[in-house]
Amino acid sequence: MNTLRTALATTAAAVLGLAALATAPAQAAAQPAFLTASEMPKSSTPWTATQVFTGVPENGGVLCASYKIPAQNSRYREFSTDLDANGVQVTTVARTEADAVKLVDTLRTSLANCGPLLEQQNPGLKAVSASHGKLAVEEGAWVYSLDTADPQIGNSDIHLFSVGRDGRTVTLVRWGQTGDLKDAPLTAFRTTTKTAVNKLH
Repeated sequence: MNTLRTALATTAAAVLGLAALATAPAQAAAQPAFLTASEMPKSSTPWTATQVFTGVPENGGVLCASYKIPAQNSRYREFSTDLDANGVQVTTVARTEADAVKLVDTLRTSLANCGPLLEQQNPGLKAVSASHGKLAVEEGAWVYSLDTADPQIGNSDIHLFSVGRDGRTVTLVRWGQTGDLKDAPLTAFRTTTKTAVNKLH
């Protein structure tokens, strides 16, 4: 799984160029709230959460969604369990609501096309992306999955992603572990996504 993460982090550097979407500092406002460890989908071992950091994860954090949001407008929290489940939430406040809409659209396109892009850039990798619909929360949230398998090393990983918006604020949540889509807590992840968007403001 670490090998795949390294490859995907490299991919993340060139997929999108979104820095122009939120180059100006956000207007002064209360900081959006984040998910807690207990609000992640239940796992066989408890989740732990880091503090909320300023900026974006150094390794890209959300795989195909190379969001490149300016660090001064963004914050993130990482999640992990004692086994192999892991996740991250990244939240940004765009300069305007129109910029936030553009950011959501760009991230959705990136996640929907993630599988074919990874196969192209990583020969031998099998990767399938799928959309799992829109959630009725604030201005909307969308759920996607990425199912990958590397026959050469025998790894199979599944990731769930969601992108949601409340006004100028956009949040992206990722959950991942070893396994296949049938192993993923899709229903629970939808609940996690709704909670994440509801907590933004």
